[in-house]
Amino acid sequence: MARYTGPRTKIARKFGEPIFGEDKVLAKKNYPPGQHGLNKRRKTSEYGVQLREKQKAKYTYGVLEKQFHNLFDKASRAKGITGEILLQLLEGRLDNVVYRLGIAPTRAAARQLVLHRHIVVNGKVVNIASYAVKPGDVIGVREKSKSLEVISDALAGFNHSKYPWLEWDENIKAGKFLHVPAREDIPENIKEQLIVELYSK
Repeated sequence: MARYTGPRTKIARKFGEPIFGEDKVLAKKNYPPGQHGLNKRRKTSEYGVQLREKQKAKYTYGVLEKQFHNLFDKASRAKGITGEILLQLLEGRLDNVVYRLGIAPTRAAARQLVLHRHIVVNGKVVNIASYAVKPGDVIGVREKSKSLEVISDALAGFNHSKYPWLEWDENIKAGKFLHVPAREDIPENIKEQLIVELYSK
């Protein structure tokens, strides 16, 4: 299965949350898509609830099934709370860090900037969206790309103090990944324990 490129509002309405960012249509139609969307009263099974949470996390971070499973395996082998570590690993992906720093307006746009070699990590071009950023790494815009309209538009008026684990330097158009984020600092509305229960079956 390739990466999802279909209608985003449809997916956001399915989960009832703006998982791809602000959505005007979702504000008006906050119910599932389809002709039975408004009348959906059917009770979802425990498995269905867990699966839905996993799908929500995958769509939110733009990760494919195999990548997600590999991250879960890595999280389950690490010391600590598996669900929390899973979210921290997702947050540490380069495309997500580029998005969190405000260099791109969405995670999909961030992934494109990374793939098109506009992003540098510690001064070196990295074009792998899933690259795991480590504490102390400096993520910035390549010198040639600093004048790109998509980047300057995204950075204009962006609140860089939003995320305590990141630090932005406006002069060099780069941000530092200070430390792995604590679960309470990650704003995504994901019940990670349900994902752990799903994979534990």
